[in-house]
Amino acid sequence: MTRAALVPHGRRGFLSAVALGAAALGCRRQPDPEHLMTTTPPAPTRLPVLFVGHGSPMNAIEDNRWSRAFRALGSELPKPRAVLTISAHWVQPGSFVTDNPRPTTIHDFGGFPPALHQVTYPAPGAPELAARVARLLAPHAGRTRSDWGLDHGTWSVLCNMWPEADVPVLQLSIDGRLEPARHIEIGRALASLREEGVLILGSGNMTHNLRDAFTNLQRGRSETPSWASDFDAEVASALEQRDAARLGRAPDSDSGRLAHPTTEHYLPLLYSFGASSEQDRVSYPVTGFDLGSLSMRAVRFG
Repeated sequence: MTRAALVPHGRRGFLSAVALGAAALGCRRQPDPEHLMTTTPPAPTRLPVLFVGHGSPMNAIEDNRWSRAFRALGSELPKPRAVLTISAHWVQPGSFVTDNPRPTTIHDFGGFPPALHQVTYPAPGAPELAARVARLLAPHAGRTRSDWGLDHGTWSVLCNMWPEADVPVLQLSIDGRLEPARHIEIGRALASLREEGVLILGSGNMTHNLRDAFTNLQRGRSETPSWASDFDAEVASALEQRDAARLGRAPDSDSGRLAHPTTEHYLPLLYSFGASSEQDRVSYPVTGFDLGSLSMRAVRFG
């Protein structure tokens, strides 16, 4: 997946005009570079696994319902030794993990105000941990790469959760060639990292039909269509029952095809589910819909 603009053709100017009226807060404050030299202590306990609906990148600089929920989530969690994210915005023909000592902040979108493009999230990388992840994923041909950084599926969430950027972060690509069960298997291969103070975080959206969301924005609609609420509820039920088969086939249902015209925002959930266990309690630290049909549900396992 390239860093090309994500906004559909013809809506760039409209979105820019809307975004310019936003209250610019949150992640605009940049950490002190000297502070980033400190070492984050290992988390004392086994960490939960998360899936987060990241929504608009504007959540990085707006003070809104979602950015406040991300900040609250960060305050509730044990501080991790590192974060391994699986973002909807890095889809590759393979399983690659970033090993950059200083990953760059990727602005992989278009049509937003300059303030958003000026945001950086200078969290350190974790090369040694990246090598360990590659070893864990050796059966899945896991490899390290240094030509990617942190895309907005990662930094727009983490800059609210840990605004000091003092927790090392690395990303794992989504292998776009795989069947759903294989994504779950990869997540399962990562599960041991939880005992080592690593937070595994999938970042996408439980429903993600941008055509519908942008139409709602243009027309001032906020009602959630039944296909979006039905799919959101169906997936939550499958998670609670730990029904991997149901999770895998959900995007192929009538509501699923509307919820996910393409599946890259759904697949990170499968990695998070795979890294969880039957003993983990499932809870939802964030729920609700943005722009009518965009589910912002976050899932916590454990």
